[in-house]
This record gives sequence, structure tokens and C-alpha cells, in this order.
Amino acid sequence: MSRMRILIIAQYFPPDMGGGATRAYNVAKGLKANRCDVVVVAAFPHYPTGNIPKEYRWRILRVEYINGIRVIRTFVPPLSSRGLARRAILFLSFIMSSLLALPLIGKVDIIWAANPNILSVIPALIISTVKRCPFVLNVDDLWPEDLYAVGLLREGSAISKVAELLAKFAYTKASLITPISPGYVRVISGKYGVCLKKIHVVRAGVDIRKFKPAREEPRGKNCFTVLYSGAFSISYDFDQVLEAAKLLENYKDIEFVLQGGGELTDYIKGRVAKLRVNNVRVVDRILSRDEVAKLLCEADALILPLRDFGKPYLGIPSKLYEYQAAGKPIICCAEGQPAEYLSKTKSGIVVKPGDFKKLAEAVILLKENKQMAEKLGISGRQYVEANLSIERIAREMINAFMKLKT
Repeated sequence: MSRMRILIIAQYFPPDMGGGATRAYNVAKGLKANRCDVVVVAAFPHYPTGNIPKEYRWRILRVEYINGIRVIRTFVPPLSSRGLARRAILFLSFIMSSLLALPLIGKVDIIWAANPNILSVIPALIISTVKRCPFVLNVDDLWPEDLYAVGLLREGSAISKVAELLAKFAYTKASLITPISPGYVRVISGKYGVCLKKIHVVRAGVDIRKFKPAREEPRGKNCFTVLYSGAFSISYDFDQVLEAAKLLENYKDIEFVLQGGGELTDYIKGRVAKLRVNNVRVVDRILSRDEVAKLLCEADALILPLRDFGKPYLGIPSKLYEYQAAGKPIICCAEGQPAEYLSKTKSGIVVKPGDFKKLAEAVILLKENKQMAEKLGISGRQYVEANLSIERIAREMINAFMKLKT
């Protein structure tokens, strides 16, 4: 049987931060591990700061290899992902520049449009027409619904109506849809009228070889470290974390670490100074995946502080799987799918979003119950090992793709 040739379209791809980049990379690695020929068309590294490395400047495209995966990088301007206008410019730039990769792509059996959400349908549709192959649409986040939730777009406005028409167009034109969460199915099917047979949920997955428990505890460690690692974006409620830290500042052996970068960096630093919390350390630096994996192992508990937008979360951030793979207990500040998933896998404590007092209590509970914390960490690790390795996720993806070839 010949190898399946798969093209992945992903504006966001490592070293970019965020769940979209991680999802695309994990699927690419998993497909390659399952003997597929994989080519990726991605934007120049830019998310979230807009700082494009010098080796990409003054170029239209660049071909490189990441762990044996051929990646064709195409132009986007050096803009930070702040506000709807800048994001729109970045999206439009990638949509147009990605088509310049067409002569370099080669033969393709399946196109997987990984990101950006919905908008990736445009290059996917054009390339699939040229290559005469089907394309599959990935859904990391519900657009435009998530834009309504975070206040970037007003529901019922003229732009929102156009956005919903584009979403319906994308869902209709795709041969298959692969949302990362079962919570998305109701919206895609109910609101947009997509047949359930066309929707195949494939979770984000995690590289369990890279993200794994430390062999031994760090030497000389004398404090309980609560860590957040990821984008400093409006999706997360850092005020809840900082207020909880303020409540616990009399505990000299508890430390909060916020590592990442993004649009809220200055806000977080300003709040730390205003609250005068001395038990919070902000690491304003974007780390490689290897560095993130090492950092997770050095913590005692990991936190997912999702912001309360008034509705239960339908998606599940990919960092939750990385947290589990590290074998650490998780404090999940959320309602909806993340909370349900954490409870199902018995891998952490669920706290209502915004409730900094309960968050502080959860930190104390884990600190003072080491056996409980270890049990939660082990449970999470065992679940992702059995169900969410990138190889297993890729096999699910391949099984879905095979339906399009029969």
C-alpha cells in the first residue's frame, strides 16, 4: 500500500506559541510516525509577538525541515496579534502568501486545513481544486462564536453576519471536519446544518515522549510552585491567579510562576506591581517545547485559569494534555468541557472561574496533601498515555482520511 501524502495548512506552527501551533505540529509528527508523507505550509514564525526571526526577513518564502517534516514557510508581516485589525492583516497575508507554495507542494492525497480557524478554507479550497483532492477542515476554536465571547466581535453586527456566512461556507465545502472537542459538534451541526456523519472529533493529543514526569525531584527545592505556562492572552484570567497569590503571600514556601508572552504581558506585570505580591514570578520569555516540558516538571502544581465569559467552555486547551503528560496535579479554573474532562480523568481540582479564594484553598490542599497530589498527577499521565499520544491521535486522523479515499 502506497504512503498517504498529506498537506497541512497551518498559519501557526512551532516555534509559534498557542494550541493551534501545537495541534498542527503534533498531528504532523504523528502522521509521519505512521508512515505518511507530510508537507506543511506555514507562516513565518510570528505568534504572538510579531517578532519574525532575521533569517526570514526580506523573503517571500523559505523551505526548511523540522524533525524530518518538510515545512514551506510563507510571508506574513511583523505584527503582534493584538486586536481584530492586526489579526485580520495577518490572516489575509497568509491566505495570499500560502498560495505561493503551490509549485513546491508536490502530489497530495488529502489536505488538512489546520489553522487559522475557518479562514484556512480559502487556501485549502484553491489548492484542493488544483491538486484534485479533498480537504479536511480542522476546528481548534469555534469562529465566530469565540470572538463574540471575548468581545472582539459583536453578535448581530454586519461583520458577524459575514463571518457566519463564511463559517457555513467552510463547513459545507469541507469533505470532513475534525473538531478537537465533542463540545463543538452541537454548534457545527445544529447552527450550521452540517451532517453528523461529516464530523469526526479528534482531540489535540500530546507528545508523551517530550512531555513526561521528571525522573527525580529537583534538588534544593524548598517551596511549592504553582505554574502557568502559555500565551498571555485574553482567554485567561490572570487576575484570579494574582488575587489568590495575594491571599497566600504569608506562606513563604508557596510561589506562583507565570511563564509566556503575548498581549497581556504588560498588564500582568502592572498588576503584580500594583498588588505588591512578592510570591509571583513572571517569566516574560517564549520557550521552546523542550524548555516548556522541563519547566512543567519543575512545578508542583499546574494551573489553567480560563476567563469567565458567561458561558461554559466548549473547547479543551491543548496545554491541559501537556500538563497531564507531565504527571502533575492540575487546578482547572473553568466550567464546561475542560472541567468535565479533568473530573473524568481524575487528574486535578476544578475551581469556579474568577473565584480566587477557592483557588487559594486548592493550592493549600495540594500543598498539604502530597499523596493526593501525586495520585492526581499519576492519573492524568496514565490517561494521556492510553488515549492521547500523538501516534494514536494520528491513527484516528488517518482512519478518518481513509473514508474519503474509498
